[in-house]
Amino acid sequence: MTSPVFSAAHNQASTLYLPPGPWLTVLDCLCEHFSAIGREQWLDRIARGRVLDAQGQPIALDLPYKEGLRIHYFREVPDEKPIPVLESILYADEHLVVADKPHFLPVTPAGEYVEQTLLRRLIHRLDNPHLVPLHRIDRHTAGLVIFSANPQTRSAYQSLFPTRQIDKRYEAIAPALPELNFPLVHKSRLVDGEPFFRMQEGPGVSNTETAVEVREKNGDLWRYGLFPVTGKKHQLRVHMTALGASICNDPFYPTVLKDVVDDYANPLKLLAQGLRFVDPVTGEAREFESQITLQW
Repeated sequence: MTSPVFSAAHNQASTLYLPPGPWLTVLDCLCEHFSAIGREQWLDRIARGRVLDAQGQPIALDLPYKEGLRIHYFREVPDEKPIPVLESILYADEHLVVADKPHFLPVTPAGEYVEQTLLRRLIHRLDNPHLVPLHRIDRHTAGLVIFSANPQTRSAYQSLFPTRQIDKRYEAIAPALPELNFPLVHKSRLVDGEPFFRMQEGPGVSNTETAVEVREKNGDLWRYGLFPVTGKKHQLRVHMTALGASICNDPFYPTVLKDVVDDYANPLKLLAQGLRFVDPVTGEAREFESQITLQW
């Protein structure tokens, strides 16, 4: 039977399968594998029960090293900088939580963000360590994110996305494209780009598809409705750039703006505005709408 500790670890902790090496203890392996984290920090984490074995139990300081051993560890960022934005909870029941994520807030822990993420904030607010996001949106993108709140029904909701049983609607503000005929559908093959965090269009069979319409015109800027059929990383941002209208305030496309500091007054003008699906557990038609508005 899975312990409550392990359930929490499975949802919030990172996992490492110990690599081959000459170490005597797991502690020695962790210190060398994560060289940026000092031995004193690992000693402190282990002492506080923040490093767990495959069964979700805190490891001992002298736990012998074994290649392939599965270890769960909780990422921590000392003096993590607060992100001065506030998420909203639009809906919550025993199975689902729907949140409205502001710009600049990451969905899950990554890099320099751990506690300052939508997931960790909701876990604390709802006192539910079992929360798991069913999909992702970029840190720079605002709008709807759905979380599974119940491990027993999670797989039913997770299946909605790869089987395309959920309609997603986005909105963006970007330069006008009077030379194109709308609505239109843009298809392309997205591949890893440079630097590593970017995507780019490449040759070959398309693996992404986005329908685009014009909703409102305001001089040199238009408000677009975006309907992604697929859900690749940065898909909408790359597709709008390919059409000739990179989304306003995008720090990555068409070029990376170096040494950019988050400008809370001028966020990326991209919003995950609507989600619609048939609930696989209750059979109800569900539709959610973001309360965030993109300003010109």
